[in-house]
Amino acid sequence: MTSIVAVGDNCIDYYAALGVARPGGNAVNVAVNTVRHGGTAAYVGVVGDDPHGVLLLDALRAEGVDVSHVRVVPGATAVTQVELVDGERVLGDYDDGVQADFRLTEEDLAFVAGHDLLTAGLWGHVEHDLAAVRALGVPVAFDCATEPGNPVVDVALPSVDVAFFSTDGPSDAALEDRMVGLARRGPRLVVATLGEHGSAAWSDGALVTCPAEVTSVVDTMGAGDSYIAAFCWAMVNGAPVAECMRAGTRSATRTLQLDGAW
Repeated sequence: MTSIVAVGDNCIDYYAALGVARPGGNAVNVAVNTVRHGGTAAYVGVVGDDPHGVLLLDALRAEGVDVSHVRVVPGATAVTQVELVDGERVLGDYDDGVQADFRLTEEDLAFVAGHDLLTAGLWGHVEHDLAAVRALGVPVAFDCATEPGNPVVDVALPSVDVAFFSTDGPSDAALEDRMVGLARRGPRLVVATLGEHGSAAWSDGALVTCPAEVTSVVDTMGAGDSYIAAFCWAMVNGAPVAECMRAGTRSATRTLQLDGAW
């Protein structure tokens, strides 16, 4: 059975002005959106033994995500302060909580070996574990977020098959050069999400582009993660790159119309 395992960061997105706490984090969002696209997904990570940890695990179970390898430890679950400004999410203070000490264990790696793809991201604390994942024969997708120049990315890229990052600019020669530079450091495929400009992928020595869909925006939280989930699920099921990009675009468009990441 085809399946994706998302590892690393989780958090509670806390909208103080609304008094609302919503589960989130790159890996969590990817796992949930994979299931919502008809896929099978697991999440591997750590939460605190606090109400936020209970909220996050209950929400993941309700969405049908396998949480059998989520550890619950004494302490606080990660929290991100969020403000909405005209539908655009603005991130404030972030408290890593128990997430700060997360690493994949040998038991986690044995579990990961039973999946078709591992997804992780910049804040997941697993960049040093990705070589071991690749040694298991499991492909790796990694989200560089808006920071492809981050030192964490330097560690991760040699063990990454598909690298994602996001920027606001259009698809142009400068973007292509940036993508080629990332590809030379390891990934066979580099994908950039470009907001209203759509997305672009560097694949097999060529640039592939996909336009954005016109939509109203309620909350931008999680749109990029939603794109990654749909792209990766299409990819592990054998779809060509252009079709994966269209799947990602449709998914991101739906997420833009939601309150919160999902």
